[in-house]
Amino acid sequence: MVRARLRAVATAVLIARCGIPAAQAACAPPPDANASSPARDVTTMDIARLRDIGLPDGSLFGMPSPLAISPDGRRVAFLVNQGDPATDSYCRMLMVADIAAPAIPRIVDRGGELIRIVNLDDGLFYEDGFPDVVTPAWSPDGRSIGYLRRDHGITQVWRVGADGGAAAPVTNGAAGITDWAWLSNEAIVVASRPGLVAERARIEAEGRTGWLYDERVTPQVSARPQAGRDAARRFEVVALTYGARHAATPVERAALAPERVSGNPNNPDMTGPGGWRAWVAPSDVSPVSPLRIHLADANHRERPCTAPQCSGRIVQIFWGTDGRSLVYLRREGFANMQMAFYRWGPASGAPQRLGVTSDVLHGCLPHGALFLCTRETSTVPRQIALIDPATAAAATVYDPNPEFATLRLGKVERLTWRNNIGLPAWGDLVLPPAAKSSDRLPLIVVQYNSTGFLRGGTGDEYPIFALAAHGFAVLSLEKTPNVARAFPKLKTYDAINAASVKDWAERRNQLSSILTGVALAVKTGTIDPKRIGITGLSDGSSSVRFALVNSRVFAAAAISTCCVEPKTAMTYGGLVWARFNRALGFPLATQNGESYWKPYSMALNASVMDTPILMQLADDELLLSLETFTALRENHKPVELYAFPDEHHNKWHPAHRLAIYDRVIDWFDFWLRDTVDPDAAKTAQYVRWRALRALQPRAADSGLPAAVP
Repeated sequence: MVRARLRAVATAVLIARCGIPAAQAACAPPPDANASSPARDVTTMDIARLRDIGLPDGSLFGMPSPLAISPDGRRVAFLVNQGDPATDSYCRMLMVADIAAPAIPRIVDRGGELIRIVNLDDGLFYEDGFPDVVTPAWSPDGRSIGYLRRDHGITQVWRVGADGGAAAPVTNGAAGITDWAWLSNEAIVVASRPGLVAERARIEAEGRTGWLYDERVTPQVSARPQAGRDAARRFEVVALTYGARHAATPVERAALAPERVSGNPNNPDMTGPGGWRAWVAPSDVSPVSPLRIHLADANHRERPCTAPQCSGRIVQIFWGTDGRSLVYLRREGFANMQMAFYRWGPASGAPQRLGVTSDVLHGCLPHGALFLCTRETSTVPRQIALIDPATAAAATVYDPNPEFATLRLGKVERLTWRNNIGLPAWGDLVLPPAAKSSDRLPLIVVQYNSTGFLRGGTGDEYPIFALAAHGFAVLSLEKTPNVARAFPKLKTYDAINAASVKDWAERRNQLSSILTGVALAVKTGTIDPKRIGITGLSDGSSSVRFALVNSRVFAAAAISTCCVEPKTAMTYGGLVWARFNRALGFPLATQNGESYWKPYSMALNASVMDTPILMQLADDELLLSLETFTALRENHKPVELYAFPDEHHNKWHPAHRLAIYDRVIDWFDFWLRDTVDPDAAKTAQYVRWRALRALQPRAADSGLPAAVP
């Protein structure tokens, strides 16, 4: 599903309540890292119960750090999230660790609900399934820690002693808190949106006489209009001792970080102690052009860094000790596979390259001559580590998932390539732990980012190491850059999106990259080219559908999002989405757009599509799938669809994620390995799938690629 900036969003009310006794997650600290346990293969439960610090996706750079260093520099505070499929809830723990003497951190509070990103799309708010970064903050004297905690659907500021003690909320407004900061040991500034409460009440009252179908309505989510028109933020100062409130002054409001729109990162921009300012900005008119570092002195004289090393994927910038030079972290190398530290100042000339690493670093904070960051690799889940910028060497401070050190993950090999128009891409080929050189394995393609720990692809629905443990090779893809980068003078995201959609240019770009990567995997000699499956969510699902229409390489597929079709695009997503799609060049629903849609539409090509397709969808995107599903069913094609309640574009319920993991493995086992799970509870599943198999005889030669290039 295409939306602004190629993102899809959805909405619903948060339900998971870690603190409800009847469905409470087992909220215990992880085991001692030195405890021994026998080696074994990865299971889906291992992936579903990973403990997360910050976001569970290593490809999302530039987000706020999840770490907070104490004023004396000795300790770090952070929140840990862990899903519990058994109770369909989350364990949330606020922890404090000593930086210099790593040990098991102290838990100073536990409980609360998962706080998820709220997207602002065309003036309306949609709560997504993706978690937000929640960063605790130390009081100026270092004796207390404040943090956002959500209970019963409302987010408040809580405070707890840094050494433990009773944790308690310090705000209580019905609208909840969206942001906050310390002003002193006994006062904070908070931001909220009280107008949303009144607006939702007006929408409720409007329902008594009928809701007007207008641009507030997103039909696949609900007939109920979405709130957002009265979304102005209110800024107040709260006195913690007495609870008194007053409107914040501009100076007090300045303590808050700049607002992030729809959870997107803000480009680095900071002011130093001497009044110098450093920031990054696009180097050309296109908003997706490479970023460039700029510096201005106290008299506002700008000094951009014109060296090539000062542009590109700039992740973070930091002041040097003199307040007039910078240390910065940059992604670089082939397809940005590496990260490097640099030092630059106007007096130093060219930037000096320091340490470089293939590790993935996020949320770095200065700590003396070092940096405290989260760190992960393809085979190591996220940890907290001290990084030496001179060498990029890492020393682990805290590992929230020590059990992973004893799990058998299998061989991981990085493959690199360029697609048919020369754009770079890469992927990680993961083999089963017991794989032999003589094996010819079925392959599962997982999309569309492979940066950081190999968890479950974008959206975390295809458990890579659990699939490998089950006998599959897995190719985890890092998508090639968007084809619109070939048009650096496009000035708006609307223009970029239109260029991407014209003649299905972006879909062809990604398909070429996928097929090239699959071909490289086959050339290793370990892959059976007749047993290749493909998966994807969001843009990855779009790539799956385009691949199934335009090739015959894939023997089975599983998707998490569906679908953009001739009628769906202009009808079922509402008036705002229809307007957006029309700007891209999509035909109107009342026009004959068959020639336009034929290269992409699964519904229009249903009669010749025999690849078995498993759809596991969020309930608030189900409506968008029905044009495709109906066409496949009416043409007697093998398709099965599941809808998960209270889910959104990114699914968040731990029980749902585990069910999705397990069904994905069953699906590909059945179609690619001719294997079934003997569990009696799955008997009906295999009765249905055998009936689908009877529908599957391959159609006559279509003239499409039937093998990898």
